Amino acid sequence: MTKNITVTLTLLLLTNISNAQQLTPFTSDGCSRFPNGTPAQQDLWLECCERHDFAYWRGGTYAERLSADEALEACVADLNEPIIASLMYMGVRVGGTPFAPTDFRWGYGWTEYRGYRALSEAERREVARAIDAMDPLESARLLQPSVLKHSATPKEQHTEEQLDSPPQDGPANNQNKP
Repeated sequence: MTKNITVTLTLLLLTNISNAQQLTPFTSDGCSRFPNGTPAQQDLWLECCERHDFAYWRGGTYAERLSADEALEACVADLNEPIIASLMYMGVRVGGTPFAPTDFRWGYGWTEYRGYRALSEAERREVARAIDAMDPLESARLLQPSVLKHSATPKEQHTEEQLDSPPQDGPANNQNKP
């Protein structure tokens, strides 16, 4: 009887390990379905988009996504493009949901759908390992200033409950796959 329980527990543990989330290396498609700049300056806000992609690759909570989207808007607005910044903000708020099966959704770096969950300690270590494996100049460019810690004032005040709960654009139980 004890042997059966030991074998069962071992199999469950191995199954759990094999189903663990895997983080793919960071990739960016620039501004996704939006131009990377103006006709005169074709890469004007490309770095803003790449930093935004880095936050989306990592994923996390609804509050972290909102912060990343606001940081993108602020970055582009700082380039004297406030109208473009607003358009991009609206686009990423609609198109970046983790509930759509796109290659630019929130949390796209993870092999499995993860919704708006906070990163576990193991997932944070996985992100840190991926950053360490990157070219140092590339990681410094993506992390300085970091969209993950953007300190811009939010457009409106949100309660913690609002920020940590999924919006109305997807299933209430964010464990479900799209």
